[in-house]
Amino acid sequence: MEREKKYSEMTNEELKQEIALMKEKARKAEQLGMVNEFAVMERRAVMAEAYLLNPSDFKPGEIYAVTGAPGTYFKIDYLKGVFAWGYRLNGSGEEEALPISLLKTT
Repeated sequence: MEREKKYSEMTNEELKQEIALMKEKARKAEQLGMVNEFAVMERRAVMAEAYLLNPSDFKPGEIYAVTGAPGTYFKIDYLKGVFAWGYRLNGSGEEEALPISLLKTT
């Protein structure tokens, strides 16, 4: 039995195929009214997209807009892999981690 590859083990081409597959599954789930399945597939696509980006393009101390959340900004304290750790401006002030694919670079 072949185990499923982790995103970190995939090539860029494999990641792009995975993203396309997840987006197609999300579209079908949305059409069928399967809200939870839609959310899971969307989140998996976002995670795979993070592995296509270079974490060194994101800098601690910088503020980025959050994709899909108009008017929401995130300040990075530090990076760990493809996750930016920090907090949302005007948020609860609690530390959280976001995949770097959710952060808009200018």
